[in-house]
Amino acid sequence: MKKYIAIITLSLLSIGVLSGCGNSASSSESGNTEDKTVKVGVNPSGVPIWNYVKKKAANKGINVQLKKFSDYVRPNLALAAGDIDMNAFQTVSYFDSFIKERDLDLKPIATTIIAPMGLYSDKFKSPKNIPDGAQIALPKEATNMGRALLLLQSAGLIELPKDFDGVGTLKAIKSNPRDLKFKPVAAAQTPRSIPDVAASVVNNGVAVEAGFTPVKDAMFLEDDTATPYINILAVQSKDVDDPTLQKLADIYQQEDVAEHIKEVFDNSLIPTFVPLKKIGW
Repeated sequence: MKKYIAIITLSLLSIGVLSGCGNSASSSESGNTEDKTVKVGVNPSGVPIWNYVKKKAANKGINVQLKKFSDYVRPNLALAAGDIDMNAFQTVSYFDSFIKERDLDLKPIATTIIAPMGLYSDKFKSPKNIPDGAQIALPKEATNMGRALLLLQSAGLIELPKDFDGVGTLKAIKSNPRDLKFKPVAAAQTPRSIPDVAASVVNNGVAVEAGFTPVKDAMFLEDDTATPYINILAVQSKDVDDPTLQKLADIYQQEDVAEHIKEVFDNSLIPTFVPLKKIGW
């Protein structure tokens, strides 16, 4: 399983679809059926999902070709340039920030998964058992820390302002009734902190790489209500209603794909197929 999951703080997967999008689609006649050729850019961790989707898409006349990306910048730039027509490597919060910063005309077309951040401990079984004054490690990067603070709030340990946007520092904590102490560390180091603290907040991919199975080993996990961290399929704005791209998004959101994701990733990823309005679109 480890080989399938890279660190998934800002994103997990990357796909792109080329169909009805000017430079991307080609077709071949098979009787009266026109097969669409679609390029799909994927992060290596997304390959097991997209190999499965590719087989399903072929049965619907969509010939998917996979293209891999190994970073979290090029997939959006490639999408904006028209080299790919859909990507799925990112959370909606990252997407919103990226397109605003780069002034890109992109939109989400569907939701996919959550890679849940978790609270881990080798001393306590539940957040309720963490004593007053205990120390908790959490990732120090702004986006990661903001997400970690929201997790700690969901676990009942702290309180944040109602308008907290998921990006921030320890100064954002409004109430800390247990007088907990916080130890910011690099995200990759959070598992190593576990023996030295009461609990540590660890990103999904980092936890898996450290040998954890999040659904089994975390004392507390994000669930599908963590809407800023739902991953999306994104497309160029002009292609959001493209029938082939819509069909591919529908294929991804089918129940057997959800079951495949759960099986391949040992329930460490949560298929999350919700309306776009739920994530602010």
